[in-house]
Parts: sequence; structure tokens; C-alpha cells
Amino acid sequence: MNWITRLIERPSAILGRSRQSPPEGLWIKCPSCCEAIYNKEMERSLMVCPKCGHHHRVAAADRARFLFDEGTFEHLDTELRSRDPLEFRDKKKYRDRLKEASKKAGEEDSVRNYLGDIEGLTVSASIFEFGFMGGSMGSVAGEKIVRGMERALERRCPYLLVAASGGARMQEGVLSLMQMAKTSAAAKRLQQERVPFISLLTDPTMGGVSASVAWLGDIVLVEPKALVGFAGPRVIRETVNQELPEGFQRAEFLLEHGLVDAIVDRRRLRPTLRQLFGQLLQRPYRQN
Repeated sequence: MNWITRLIERPSAILGRSRQSPPEGLWIKCPSCCEAIYNKEMERSLMVCPKCGHHHRVAAADRARFLFDEGTFEHLDTELRSRDPLEFRDKKKYRDRLKEASKKAGEEDSVRNYLGDIEGLTVSASIFEFGFMGGSMGSVAGEKIVRGMERALERRCPYLLVAASGGARMQEGVLSLMQMAKTSAAAKRLQQERVPFISLLTDPTMGGVSASVAWLGDIVLVEPKALVGFAGPRVIRETVNQELPEGFQRAEFLLEHGLVDAIVDRRRLRPTLRQLFGQLLQRPYRQN
């Protein structure tokens, strides 16, 4: 590897990387426009390419740092850890996969809970970590989402879900699928109590997460060009044996067909959330 190669960080190496492992190279190559961007410039741009606007995937810890007012937020529910009640094994034991995922992502599981201020407004947030087993939703992820919602109910503050997931975690079987109903029920309580709930879909949001809680916000936002759906395009194409429309399951396609409320650039997310939450908080209370 020559010195030029070492200076340019491969995009795949930084996607979903935790804050404990900062980029080693001085430059980051954008996978969309292929421009080499100085990594500090990318950081200032919240990991959005300043040349073409491509939204790089970011770790949950980074996203929290981008979202909340400096010095106002705390990471909660850190004691929860996934177990292996089914003693599941494929090519590896599930417990070994959990250890590897934790070491790789630097996280305890695929969801991180936060409480902090966004432009002065206190918000309870659950943020998916795609770097942990593809952001899959198991029992711990579901429990954290519910706790984040219950914290919003207790404090009468808005709730934000930032989704980035491949779906339900197959290694936990029906226990994972139960989280779809569990989180959806908690979302219903938010609705009944008129506690604002905004869902932000990022790349990718698929499977059981997209089929449940990710779509249940009062307002559903999506990042540009994010892939959002249930089954992936390749699976659908092979199932129906037809070519799919251009841009199928991408954010712009979803907006055009009325499936999301707005596409929001990450660099405009904080003021957008503050404005939307403020409007939702003005709704009159009405018991359903």
C-alpha cells in the first residue's frame, strides 16, 4: 500500500464506525461522486459530501453528537445486554456473534437511548446503530425503544426514533418478532397521550423495523436517497419476475408516492426537528 492510498480512507471502512475509532486517513473518498474530501471537512458537514450531497452512514454516537446541543445529552439504559435464550447457532454461536458485534461496533447493542436538548427543547431519542449486526432488532433493541418512549411519556417531552436497520434479528426467533408488536403498542400510548413522535428513516431501514415502529411517527422524515422498505429490491425483483421502477424504495420514490412526509438534509435536521416538535406540542389534548 503506497502513501497516497494510506491517506485516502475507504468509505466502507468508516460507515457505522463508532467514535472510539476515528478515520485513519486524511481524506475520505465519497462513494457517490468519487471525490476525495478532507475528513475534517466531512466532519463539519456532518458526514454529508459537500460536493454531491451524499449522506454517509454514521454511528449512533456520532449522530447523537450531531443532533443534540453540546453538553446537554446523556446516554441511557446502557446496562441492557442481549442474551441467547434459544441457544441459537448457525455457522457460529449467537453469543459469539454478539461478542464480535460489540467489539466491532463498540456498542452494547443495536439501539442507543439518549435524553438531551435539540435547540433548547428536551427530547428523548432512540438511535439505531447499524454497525451492530446490521441494526437488527432483538429483545434489547425493542426494550430500549419502549424505555425511550416511556421516558418521553414521563417527562411529557417529544420522542425521536432514528432508524437504520436490516430488520428483526433472526437469532432470537419469535422473541425478536414480538418487539414489532411491543414497540408499536408503546407508540400507540404516545399517540393517545399526544406526546409528539417523529420517526427519521435513514439508509437502510428494512424488514421488521420498517414494518412496525419506524412508520408510526406523527411525522415520518427520511434522509436523501435512503433505502427504505420491507424486502430488498433484488428479492422483490426475483419474486415478481419484473423490472422495478427506477429509484424504487429510495427516499425520493417514497415521497413521490406519499409514503413519507418530507426528505430532510442532515445539515438542516436540527432546526427542522425543533420546528416540527414545537408545532406538535401545540396540539390540544384529546383522549382517543
